[in-house]
Amino acid sequence: MSFHYKNGYLYCEKLRVKDIQEQVPYSPFYLYSLAQLEANYTAYQKALDGIDSIIGYAIKANNNLTLLKRLSALGSGAVLVSGNELQMSLAAGFDLKRTILNGNGKTLEELKLAVEHGVLINIDSEFDLAHIQQTAKDLNEPANVLIRINPDVDPQVHPYVSTGMKNSKFGIRNERLDWFLSEIREDPLLNLVGVHCHLGSTIKKVRIFRDATEIMLAFIRGIQAEGFSPRYLNIGGGLGIDYERTGEEIPTPSDLIDSIRDLLPKEITLIIEPGRSLVGNTSVFVNRVTGVKTNGSKHFIVTDGSMSELIRPSLYDAYQHIQFIEPMDGTVETYDIVGPVCESADFLGKARALPTPHEGAGLVVCDAGAYCHAMSSNYNLKMRPPEYLVDGDNVTCIRRVETLDDYMRLFDVF
Repeated sequence: MSFHYKNGYLYCEKLRVKDIQEQVPYSPFYLYSLAQLEANYTAYQKALDGIDSIIGYAIKANNNLTLLKRLSALGSGAVLVSGNELQMSLAAGFDLKRTILNGNGKTLEELKLAVEHGVLINIDSEFDLAHIQQTAKDLNEPANVLIRINPDVDPQVHPYVSTGMKNSKFGIRNERLDWFLSEIREDPLLNLVGVHCHLGSTIKKVRIFRDATEIMLAFIRGIQAEGFSPRYLNIGGGLGIDYERTGEEIPTPSDLIDSIRDLLPKEITLIIEPGRSLVGNTSVFVNRVTGVKTNGSKHFIVTDGSMSELIRPSLYDAYQHIQFIEPMDGTVETYDIVGPVCESADFLGKARALPTPHEGAGLVVCDAGAYCHAMSSNYNLKMRPPEYLVDGDNVTCIRRVETLDDYMRLFDVF
């Protein structure tokens, strides 16, 4: 692993995280490993060997431009959920004909960009289809579309990241499929090139993907019987990662692909959308301990990092492993790790057995590469933190810290 301990200190590749923390002029910050990012992508490449496929990196997971450029150079496609993500994918050098625009509320401006660049577009509803048709007509350019279908397979994950059930806000009503096919058939500017489903995120059972693939292939056969020739099967969703560090066996990319390999017809191009499992374990969120306190029966470690910089624990009650970056010999207590934001919901972890730290000690929230910096905010006027990338024994700033001056420039003061 790119993050490992030596003599009681946490290392990122060849560099001691404590040394990086002492060099960096701002705390907290995100720290990434390039080697881990490349290893994660290579694992998917190897798993997909022999299958016509697109690895569609979900840009929403982490939109740092340096990381996007690296994934693009490795051959990744991109999965988009906004027009700005489309613009970022352009800047990063992604082949836009190997990108997919998702979303249940795509705007006309976003659709215009997508059609102009040949992006694959998911049809999510009746009104979404009407908007795609209008855009193609206005531009007099063809639109390559997939139909987003909900296979109604329970991914057994947090309800906030479950997206493929019948009552999801995403996807068409399956019983209306024939109507969608009729509308597409009658529109000369629409090319139906595939079907799409997205089960959710943090999935830890590959049987869920196999069940969904069987259902989606049945839909493809029905669509073929109507005279269409869909090429793409997008099974969306993403594998979980080992947030809990309990020794649980997490499926690998090979486990996922091997579970469906025998089902895939040769004429089908498989699209997968691994966001979290590509970038999640590439980063740690590095904090300093501000102090330790006790109220009633509760013990708290207060850090300079907060829900403003990393909201997953507060938003989803998500667990991310927390550890010190240096030797710590204080008395072990059960601590809540909390930030300075004025909310009782501001915590990075609860009920963690940790040695009592000294003021200024370095502490990291692990597996912070996905849906962490991307979901950061300016709440309590906290500034979005910087990001650093380690490549062997070199560390580079890949996003500078946001400053109050940056923030103040957004206002027109009269």
